[in-house]
Amino acid sequence: MWRDLAPLGRDPGSGGYRRYAWTAADTDCRAWFRAQAEIRGLVHELDRNGNQWAWLGDPLAGDTVVTGSHLDSVPDGGAFDGPLGVVSSFAALDELRRRGARFTRPVAITNFGDEEGARFGLACVGSRLTAGRLTAEKAHELRDGDGVPLPRAMEAAGHDPATLGPDPERLARIGAFVELHVEQGRALGLSGDPVGIASAIWPHGRWRFDFHGEANHAGTTRLADRRDPMLTYAETVLAARREAELAGALATFGKVSVEPNGVNAIPSLVRGWLDSRAADQSVLDTVVAGIESAARAHADRAGIELRVVRESFTPVVEFEHALRDELGKILGQRPGARSAVPVLGTGAGHDAGILSGSIPTAMLFVRNPTGVSHSPAEFAAEDDCVAGVLALADVLEGLACT
Repeated sequence: MWRDLAPLGRDPGSGGYRRYAWTAADTDCRAWFRAQAEIRGLVHELDRNGNQWAWLGDPLAGDTVVTGSHLDSVPDGGAFDGPLGVVSSFAALDELRRRGARFTRPVAITNFGDEEGARFGLACVGSRLTAGRLTAEKAHELRDGDGVPLPRAMEAAGHDPATLGPDPERLARIGAFVELHVEQGRALGLSGDPVGIASAIWPHGRWRFDFHGEANHAGTTRLADRRDPMLTYAETVLAARREAELAGALATFGKVSVEPNGVNAIPSLVRGWLDSRAADQSVLDTVVAGIESAARAHADRAGIELRVVRESFTPVVEFEHALRDELGKILGQRPGARSAVPVLGTGAGHDAGILSGSIPTAMLFVRNPTGVSHSPAEFAAEDDCVAGVLALADVLEGLACT
């Protein structure tokens, strides 16, 4: 499975992946998912929001145990973020069949669409729509960097955008969702454990900073006469680092656009996107407020107009304690298991976090020795990936089998 999936959407220059929602690479990944379902005799389904499902058992029976993740990527992303969870889900089902497990609850594997938000700027679009955390009206307003609306992109890929919207009937049939994911940090690498259980997802969000200045000639305009928004943007990037360091939080300006974007032109507009995360809400609020305050102070001194827009936000997610504890019990009882499976928090958002307000969700993490993620250097050793598959199989057996 890993070899078949590996070349899809891979850029030969960077070695990273560009599997953006509703593109040819995304279509190829979806075809791979459907083929894996059909090979195993599973019922493949595409829901109203473009999420894929592979069912073992009656999809309408209820109390289904669901696993899976996503197949899309950030720009030049790594091979493991998302796909490891989907591949491991199919492999875990294969392992349970090898064991001769008897299923007492339906099981489904899912591929949630547009989890990374790389094309339309909003993460977890598929799961947000399903859970009613994103309205169809707002989804229809989403545009990519070329101005293509989400509905048009979906239509081009063969999906009807008229069906977008909450899916409470589907959620009511799910008893638990367990998502396996490569760890996006080094906690397991430091503890020496191949697999861990998620405790919570930090609150996080994305803010757009629009710095409006005055376009002018780079070769004739005196420095004293310039209203250059690039300088204010640069000061804001430095302020974000300072505020995050002071608070023990994270703040990153990782995307920027410039108009008119000419080498010999002073910009008229610099637009930068802030990603910020913290262990609790009050710290996050303090960091973002501090960054905005510094940006406005620099803007006022330089005659720059500033507009700040919060484009997305996800509050802290505490995974359901009962399900989390059940995972710990199942994995702790395995032959040769350590006394306790590590439980760790994360600053990364996931579909399991979005769905946690609607259904019981939990997560398993697989060790990432370098902690690098959202990069072609992202990595997990084969032995650790196998350990993740076996852990997921044990969890599914404990939840869905006699």
